[in-house]
Amino acid sequence: MNALCGFLACGVLCLVAALAQAQEGGHGVDARQGLDSQRHHPSQDQPLHETFYSKWHMPDNPSASCCNEADCYPTEIKFVDGKIYAKRREDGKYIPVPPQKVERNRDNPDGRNHLCAPPPSAFHPSDTVYCFALGGST
Repeated sequence: MNALCGFLACGVLCLVAALAQAQEGGHGVDARQGLDSQRHHPSQDQPLHETFYSKWHMPDNPSASCCNEADCYPTEIKFVDGKIYAKRREDGKYIPVPPQKVERNRDNPDGRNHLCAPPPSAFHPSDTVYCFALGGST
């Protein structure tokens, strides 16, 4: 009977955690840092970005997708010694954009800078960049 109670309790905890993540949009939003507003495109721009991101492939590996809108977002940039650094939304860190990851053969949808990068984690090398599109208003 104790094993059944433990199994049920574990299942309930997993369900609660899944519901909480779904309520956050599946992105693990940290409201303390005000990141929620950076994770979502304005509703009027959503279809535009979904189309752009869904057809975007890595400049240095055209057979590989840049990922999806969960990993791609408009961002701020800065130039340091002729190199581009893009602001990662999860922690606000400016990460270096390798030249081979810069899109040169496709216009971005809204003239802003766009970065496709995974959140910092142990699952990816530090400061990984999948794709980057330079905006026209920098």
